[in-house]
Amino acid sequence: MLSLVCTALLSWDTDGMSSTPQGARARARIEVTAAIKDEARRQLASEGAAKLSLRAVARELGMVSSALYRYFPSRDDLLTVLIIDAYDSLGESAEQAHAAADADAGPVQRWSAVCEAARAWALGHPHEYALIYGSPVPGYAAPQTTVPAASRIGLVLIAILRDAHQGPGLVTPPLPAELRAEADRMTADLAPDLPPETVTALVAAWAQLFGLIGFELFGQFNRVVEDREPFFRQAVAQLARGVGLVDPQRGEATKAQS
Repeated sequence: MLSLVCTALLSWDTDGMSSTPQGARARARIEVTAAIKDEARRQLASEGAAKLSLRAVARELGMVSSALYRYFPSRDDLLTVLIIDAYDSLGESAEQAHAAADADAGPVQRWSAVCEAARAWALGHPHEYALIYGSPVPGYAAPQTTVPAASRIGLVLIAILRDAHQGPGLVTPPLPAELRAEADRMTADLAPDLPPETVTALVAAWAQLFGLIGFELFGQFNRVVEDREPFFRQAVAQLARGVGLVDPQRGEATKAQS
């Protein structure tokens, strides 16, 4: 890793000007950026996000701090990129699971496939999961640039509900009158083509999904739930029913009138 960084940095002179062609300079920047992010992820795993330090990253890579600041001007800039990368990786896993679902799969099966992909990603990337769904990092506020990546898995779930709403695969959940105004607001922001009852249930299910994953990942299920995979499958099936998804092939229900 150190040799990679040193080699890449040799394409820059002391004034930050490259002595190599533009393509080589761009490749060097990509390589050094990747090395910085990899080392930062190692720090996340060993120290936690709150202790992430640009100086420590530079030291481990054999760089002077001033060289690293050319890539990431501050710790928050580096954190933001790591957060976007994590959300994108999670979102890609969800999208791939949705795309890989059998063409004949009903909405409940597609919902479950996406939720199981989210769990598998979290178990495979626990420190990155903790970065995006764990405790907030003191002194850090995520900028709006993180929103598109953070929205990817939610957009997959919305797509499943939208397809079900257009066919016989969605019933309208109940909605207390006291939530009507908030439901209308969330619907306008998130999915104007879905019933407010559905959107409200989806927001609750989204929170419960990542609560289930977080409980497993952070140890709250220890000595409580041992056989966790079937427990999770059953839980996400209940979440699917909670948002109104049904399997019309099994004759469970047809889309209710709103």
